Amino acid sequence: MTPTPMTKGTLLTTTGARVEVRNLTKRFGGFTAVDDLSFNVEPGRITGFLGPNGAGKTTSLRMLLGLISQTSGTATIDGQTYHDIDQPLKVVGSALEATNFHPGRSGRDHLRVLAATIGAPDSRVDELLELTGIPAAARKRAGGYSMGMRQRLGLAAGLLGDPRLLVLDEPANGLDPEGIRWLRGFLRHLASEGRTVLISSHLLQEVEQTVDDVVIIANGRLVKEGTVGELRGSATSLVRTTDADSLIGALRVADVPANLQEDGGIVAETDDLRLVGDVALRAGVPIHELRPLAADLEQLFFSLTEGTNRNLGAGESAAPVMADAIEGREGANG
Repeated sequence: MTPTPMTKGTLLTTTGARVEVRNLTKRFGGFTAVDDLSFNVEPGRITGFLGPNGAGKTTSLRMLLGLISQTSGTATIDGQTYHDIDQPLKVVGSALEATNFHPGRSGRDHLRVLAATIGAPDSRVDELLELTGIPAAARKRAGGYSMGMRQRLGLAAGLLGDPRLLVLDEPANGLDPEGIRWLRGFLRHLASEGRTVLISSHLLQEVEQTVDDVVIIANGRLVKEGTVGELRGSATSLVRTTDADSLIGALRVADVPANLQEDGGIVAETDDLRLVGDVALRAGVPIHELRPLAADLEQLFFSLTEGTNRNLGAGESAAPVMADAIEGREGANG
């Protein structure tokens, strides 16, 4: 059967694919890289798959994409494993490495070779070079690309089949601040079309303004799952005054819980600054500072994942090396 040609123009509006990971486990000999991991990734949303280096993120993504086999558990895309999907590149696009290309081949030729395998025309290649912002470098050898340009080339390759699910491993690596801003807007556009976007990172701060949902793992295990809003917790405000006791009492009368901090500041459990100001005015209490108190998500991330990382600890120095070697063999065979 001849593959259906890709539609010309911008990316297509589509229905995203739902990812379900259930009790996923991967062992390399006596080393457990992923340990009974379960989470969902929903269509039309950007999910950040987060954890420190060595947490098992890349291993999990490789199992999802059928590059290595799991020891137990399942990882499915709309209820199917990757290997069971008909024309998988039209359902799933991925970029796990920014070096997966022939260094002597131009960026455009690299994409043309990939496009031919799914019946996509050269016009689709040129369209994606424009969308990812590298048309001027398209005829240069990919081996001379900067890390940021390689990331864009990998993103273009992942989108060739106009996929419903996009999986990206550390996509912001090598991008300058302008490139990160561009990536954020581009991924948001893809999600707005209904696509499912799953991106891994070892830095929450890097993806905090990009993702809708977060899945945080450490040592191959789930430690936190939910929306960014849930991770931030309740909205609060910081207020400073010379009469803390009076203001705290007045806030509590107004049904606003408030507590005095060690540094003398008051944390009020509301983000309604006008309400806090009105309460202070009625109470005749002067205010020296009043501002929303944003949750320090990066600090929260570190607190959730702190402790010895068994995948990187001194006592386990041989384990990651063994895992990488086994993964490389399985990926070549898969």
